[in-house]
Amino acid sequence: MDAMDYAPSATPKALATEAVHAGREDLAALGLHAPPLDLSTTYPSYDARAEAARIDEFAATGARLDGPPVYARLDNPTVARFEEALARLEGAEAAVAFASGMAALTAVLLARANQGLRHVVAVRPLYGCSDHLMDAGLLGTEVTWTDPAGVADAIRPDTGLVVVESPANPTLAEVDIRAVAHSCGSVPLLVDNTFATPVLQRPVGLGARIVLHSATKYLGGHGDVMGGVVACDEEFARELRRVRFATGGVLHPLAGYMLLRGLSTLPVRVRAASATAAELVRRLTTDPRIARVHYPAIGGAMVSFEVYGDPHEVIAGVRLITPAVSLGSVDTLIQHPASISHRIVHEGDRKAAGVSDRLLRMSVGLEDVEDLWRDLTQALSARSAEPAAAARSVAGPRPVGR
Repeated sequence: MDAMDYAPSATPKALATEAVHAGREDLAALGLHAPPLDLSTTYPSYDARAEAARIDEFAATGARLDGPPVYARLDNPTVARFEEALARLEGAEAAVAFASGMAALTAVLLARANQGLRHVVAVRPLYGCSDHLMDAGLLGTEVTWTDPAGVADAIRPDTGLVVVESPANPTLAEVDIRAVAHSCGSVPLLVDNTFATPVLQRPVGLGARIVLHSATKYLGGHGDVMGGVVACDEEFARELRRVRFATGGVLHPLAGYMLLRGLSTLPVRVRAASATAAELVRRLTTDPRIARVHYPAIGGAMVSFEVYGDPHEVIAGVRLITPAVSLGSVDTLIQHPASISHRIVHEGDRKAAGVSDRLLRMSVGLEDVEDLWRDLTQALSARSAEPAAAARSVAGPRPVGR
């Protein structure tokens, strides 16, 4: 029986089932259990005329090529499995993977600008480097910053995109995605779903047309792979594939393999870490050393909190928790956004978006909650973590990660 006879069933499956099986349905028919890893950069062909016709078709349409691959910058079978799986989890027609989340966002902006739509409407806060990419006009884009209620009024004839991140990095502020999508009219809404993942939120079902992930985070889940991915309809996916081919921001096949593997445990990891995060939030909320706690209504494993004392002393005081950028790993990470992930955002814009100098962001992992709390509370009890130290200066290095 041909492997194609094992196409995905039309019967809806639970997310946990899809996470395990999406992108893998043909393996048994191929005599395999684990997905194959294809590391080829190029592929042989003895029919140059036919190959030329296939390349012309891709250049014109961006559609996936029928038959064997041609060159790794056009497509890769292992990466394609990850793309198929992520699209299924997000409820989208297609997905296109990139070397990083920023490469993915860059491709989206370039694809819209290619159609003469260089204006972007965006809601702060966003991840600091996403903010900078648009605000600095590095790709020739122009951005109008607004709150969710002002989206409709900010749209112009040359608006190509509306961008939100919900829950937002690092304040965990949420927007009503369905309401914002309605305000967008015919302009595509891009939702950065890195923090929520499809386990907690599926923006396509709420009206978003583009869903962005830094796959480095929860999708990979182990802090050892970098990638980005955009879930969207097939029409826009074709534009993104053409941009990816031209700019070269491709996802390495090994990264695609590891991200596909990461998806299989995504629901288990997110739900377990979210339960621990909720308990830590409960304790932090009543702790006299904490000025304010931020935690989204949809839950999740990200927690942000403002301290009365010097946040740098807390960073320096942790031992079990890792003081590092990034998030979504099996281990717990903590960082100071004003010094790292959002340092590149102008100070006034940063503070207006709620990113105060005393804000700490914690990505809760899979450790035992009592061990995490013991480590966190001793760090909060450090000598300088007192209200009297709140006025200290908090400066730091430039951003290197979410």
